[in-house]
Amino acid sequence: MAKVLEFKLPDLGEGLTEAEIVRWLVEVGDVVAIDQPVVEVETAKAMVEVPCPYGGVVTARFGEEGTELPVGAPLLTVAVGAPEGSSGSGEDSGSDPEPSGGSGNVLVGYGTGAPAARRRRIRPDRLDRSVTEAPVSAAPVVKAPVLEAPVVKVPVADASVSEGPVPVVSPLVRRLARQHDIDLRRLAGSGPDGLILRADVDRAIRTAEETATATARVAEAPVQSQAPAAAPNGVSAAPAAERIPLRGVRGAVADKLSRSRTEIPDATCWVDADATELMAVRAAMNAATGPSAGPKVSVLALLARICTAALARFPELNSTVDTEAREIVRLPGVHLGFAAQTERGLVVPVVRDAHTRNAESIGAEIARLTELARTGKLSPAQLTGGTFTLNNYGVFGVDGSTPIINHPEAAMLGVGRIMPKPWVHQGELAVRQVVQLSLTFDHRVCDGGTAGGFLRYVADCVEQPAVLLRTL
Repeated sequence: MAKVLEFKLPDLGEGLTEAEIVRWLVEVGDVVAIDQPVVEVETAKAMVEVPCPYGGVVTARFGEEGTELPVGAPLLTVAVGAPEGSSGSGEDSGSDPEPSGGSGNVLVGYGTGAPAARRRRIRPDRLDRSVTEAPVSAAPVVKAPVLEAPVVKVPVADASVSEGPVPVVSPLVRRLARQHDIDLRRLAGSGPDGLILRADVDRAIRTAEETATATARVAEAPVQSQAPAAAPNGVSAAPAAERIPLRGVRGAVADKLSRSRTEIPDATCWVDADATELMAVRAAMNAATGPSAGPKVSVLALLARICTAALARFPELNSTVDTEAREIVRLPGVHLGFAAQTERGLVVPVVRDAHTRNAESIGAEIARLTELARTGKLSPAQLTGGTFTLNNYGVFGVDGSTPIINHPEAAMLGVGRIMPKPWVHQGELAVRQVVQLSLTFDHRVCDGGTAGGFLRYVADCVEQPAVLLRTL
């Protein structure tokens, strides 16, 4: 006998209430092991592979790729137990039975982390009828063996059946394939052990585009003399507007920015600063050699260290507002967020306990988090809990901006590009490295005097890095 168990979308942590199905990793009829990833979902925070706590045969899937599901909604059902006749001989008895049932682990965040087993497929008509007729139950899992059928060998071109997970590692490669409707199961990877690389997907995209172009030329050839369709009034009809769903990361960013503008009475002040000395200090730090020389320090790391020193002097800006209690909550530590642009959109990784780190340590953590952001591997915990944000929009070649506060924080420092400009230095006109700094702040936590004091201190440290040494 077998029992059908329903696996629901688990709580992925950090207050997330829904997720979008990006890619199914199993098909109906596949044999899955306990804690094997069965679906890849995208939340407002990160991409997650969700493991199933049951071992058995997949009997149903709920939701197509691209569908959003709330936490607690059914994901799939698994038949737990042994198919009829599993003890006899025949083509289905080519492997030792393995235990099936629930792992007992709580699926929060990224799941249980157990290694995934190789997927195999059996024909649904060989399942015990009780598999499909037994009621769905969340009761304790029956510990019964599952018979694995021989692996079905199919041609690569047949995308309807898969022998196992597609050999691709990079989330960026998966996303690139989805954006261009490339079926990874139809590609032969050129990497080690058949690993699908970005170059393989790029080739498939070029081939698809060339085929589409050739097809379009053939289709257009007979009707080139035809005029475009006209509206009843004789005016050519305009093409339909494109509608892009606000969901995933983009939807989360839209909600947060809208809430910030709605709830926070923000104001912005800015100042130009001579960054020549700061750039000279950075060059000297990175030119150091010998055993005591550490990794290279970025301008962003130096600015982040300046921000932590400024927040120690002006703690009003490292706070949040409890609107229900009508209280300003000053936070004991600085968890510094920094804006990072990725293929998934704008994300804000957080450097924990930045107030306890020096410039070198902050720079190393920024580099680590930036790489995770680039590859789409940031966890929800690494994207939440910030108390102050540093936004370097100078990398886009612009001088100034009025940043929107990252709710529920109280302030954000924006940094423009550092470029040579005419500047009065020591009473004479000279060409200096100048940067514009802008501070957007919540006017409920402080007045303009405090915000101006914070920004002036940051500018003084940029112009005279020795000022910062007095606070170390």
